[in-house]
Amino acid sequence: MWILEGDIQGCFDNISHEWLKINVPMEKSVLNQFLRAGFVFERKLYSTDKGTPQGGIISPILANIALDGIEKMLDDNFPNMKVHFIRYADDFLVTAPTRDIAEEICGQIQIFIAKRGLKLSKSKTLITHIDEGFDFLGWNFRKYNGKLLIKPSRNSIKKIIEKMKEIIHRGAAWTQEDLIIKLNPLITGWANYHRHIVAKRTYQKLDFILWNMLWRWAKRRHHNKGKRWIAQRYWHKEGARNWVFKSESVNLNSFAETKIRRHSMVKLEASPYLDQEYFHNRTEKIRKQTPWIQTKLSYFT
Repeated sequence: MWILEGDIQGCFDNISHEWLKINVPMEKSVLNQFLRAGFVFERKLYSTDKGTPQGGIISPILANIALDGIEKMLDDNFPNMKVHFIRYADDFLVTAPTRDIAEEICGQIQIFIAKRGLKLSKSKTLITHIDEGFDFLGWNFRKYNGKLLIKPSRNSIKKIIEKMKEIIHRGAAWTQEDLIIKLNPLITGWANYHRHIVAKRTYQKLDFILWNMLWRWAKRRHHNKGKRWIAQRYWHKEGARNWVFKSESVNLNSFAETKIRRHSMVKLEASPYLDQEYFHNRTEKIRKQTPWIQTKLSYFT
């Protein structure tokens, strides 16, 4: 299987105003005022002759309307073939049975979006075989000896390491408690995002990297103290764990403490109105795995 990795160059900045005015089903005067309102950056007003302001209330909706229709176009042009379209904002993937078909699809998508004032990024739009792997939404998809594994991408790992390093650098003079409070949301958020994929070894690796960062942080604060004193000052035993970075009131979270939980797809034929028992059981299962999280399906209880 071949993968077309697509990226639309400056999607929000280049969408054609004329196309939007003709095709978006809303009051034209309101739409025109929104598109031509401009934006303020560093107290200076910039005009908008094309594109939609990123961060604007309806910008994501307008972008989705502009890109809607690619999937149907592919279904019509490549019937009964293993061609599937997946999109998130302006990033998308298309699966194809051969490289030639993937190249043909790329050309057709380019024609489709050109009518909307857009074009594909030459540097970021790639055609890759599944055995070589590809990145999408912070994950790496690749087949190993015929088995598909999804792991955190190298770029995603690099970014979380850089963020931890930046916080620890800024916190050179912070108390241990303040440093932990800053790091915990970062650790928890990243670990929860990747908890449904093959991430256990990555979690362990990140815990080791973070431990070394914190050890250097502690040594710089007490350069005239010995290793034993520093260890006893900042690390303590907590249950079965011997090296827990903790203050009197708060513990540092661990990546590896996040349990891997395989995601189960919702049954496509299930209705929240007709199959309430199914959704109730699904919600209860999630709550048992992560009891501190209240799901949005609370109306079943």
